[in-house]
Amino acid sequence: MPAPSPLAIARALIAFPSVTPADAGALPYLRDLLAGAGFRTELVTFSEPGMPDVLNLYARLGTDAPNLAFAGHTDVVPAGDAARWRFSPFSAEVADGHVWGRGACDMKGGLAAAVAAALRFAARGAFPGSISFLVTGDEEGPSINGTVKLLDWAREKGERFDHCIVGEPTSLEALGDTIKNGRRGSLNGRLTLHGRQGHVAYPHLADNPLRQLASVLAALHAPPLDGGSVDFDPSNLEVVTVDVGNPATNVIPADVRLVFNVRFNDRWTPETLKAEIARRIAAASDDMRTTLAFDPCNAVAFLTPRGPFTDLVSAAVEDVTGRRPTLSTTGGTSDARFIRSACPVVELGLPNATIHAVDERVALADLDGLARIYERVLERYFGEAEQVGAAL
Repeated sequence: MPAPSPLAIARALIAFPSVTPADAGALPYLRDLLAGAGFRTELVTFSEPGMPDVLNLYARLGTDAPNLAFAGHTDVVPAGDAARWRFSPFSAEVADGHVWGRGACDMKGGLAAAVAAALRFAARGAFPGSISFLVTGDEEGPSINGTVKLLDWAREKGERFDHCIVGEPTSLEALGDTIKNGRRGSLNGRLTLHGRQGHVAYPHLADNPLRQLASVLAALHAPPLDGGSVDFDPSNLEVVTVDVGNPATNVIPADVRLVFNVRFNDRWTPETLKAEIARRIAAASDDMRTTLAFDPCNAVAFLTPRGPFTDLVSAAVEDVTGRRPTLSTTGGTSDARFIRSACPVVELGLPNATIHAVDERVALADLDGLARIYERVLERYFGEAEQVGAAL
């Protein structure tokens, strides 16, 4: 029986309404598909107090090194108002040369392309190594019971990974034009400026924290945190909310609360960045009392250096599309931040113009093209298997 097409797999996956943390049948479908092709498969549920349980999938074909893994997620963000969609968000309709639905780009389409490519490649016969899949249902959510725990679980079972491709939608203008070989870190901070509440007619009896707000905001933004580095754009801090919770016009508020996010490059660790932000706030707030807290940080800047692996993946893209991709570290976070502790990792996937949007969709030509790119990666990777251990 011929391997199913990337479109058939994508449509099947999109039809499962797997909004984080629900699976709705997506991972058992993939388990059965891969198991039917000879993959050793296991569904694993992870738990954490206060967090929803999450289903994950590990699959492997082969026992030998090198082990090339594909990673991805079947969970999706909510569809929002279904009435605004051209087609029902989970109907996986095909129209105008596209397949439509929530997750088509992010990232059921990319996962479908990887599975289709692996099945086609494996159907040719034996190859010198292994192909694995690390698939979670917790990428769009807290990312607590997903890839990070799946990796720990796999390591405890003796699984080792040599390289990994994450199928996040990295392409900007055309399929394969961008490969992510790293990501900036992400740090959330919460700052409260404490004053003293009082009547606006008697300011000497109060202490308005808003008077210090401008200087604190200025200090957070200037001077710039850095000028970037060889592989990363400058770090950037954005204040995302300022709140005093004061509905009255004749009351001086007691507190001002700010929330900010920093996307930081490899010039910083979370610890050094926290220290710099605290220093700036202390210098700008004079004698005003402040409370500064940071959310736990599980997204640290990382880089997969340019070398044989990035060259191999780039060459596969060029073989199929005729274009040489740009290596980039821009954008948000992904599960690659966890995988990088296990092996070198890059991200390569579909165009991302409609991710998380109403009428999310992917061109059929891009879906098929990505599967051909992944298949070409497998051909190059295992065709050069004797050199993999030394060069890759």
